[in-house]
Amino acid sequence: VQLQASGGGLVQDGGSLRLSCGASGRSFASYSLGWFRQALGKEREFVSAIRWSGGATTYADSVKGRFTISRDYAKNTVYLQMNSLKPEDTAVYYCAADRAWRGMPDQSPSSYDFWGQGTQVTVSS
Repeated sequence: VQLQASGGGLVQDGGSLRLSCGASGRSFASYSLGWFRQALGKEREFVSAIRWSGGATTYADSVKGRFTISRDYAKNTVYLQMNSLKPEDTAVYYCAADRAWRGMPDQSPSSYDFWGQGTQVTVSS
């Protein structure tokens, strides 16, 4: 499984960005695809995840109402639309894949088996 994250950049407070995670290597029917972030000096934290089949989603409380996760079957891609960005959203964002069959996506980084490289998101005040 290969995951390729892109779409990061520099944006002002209140701005928007859309991150993409291209997935390849196998069928993802039983997988969850998730986004995590890690700010400088802090631990990696869960942001959002989606079940590839069925589309169940889950979000961290800190991003609910501002971020939206979605997937495109044809492109084998997961997106994270980030609106109303805040300086505290600044971090390296990682996409990850959990191969376990679950009813809802898991929020623990240790549940994810495959990781892409990160993409930097910087929100200026």
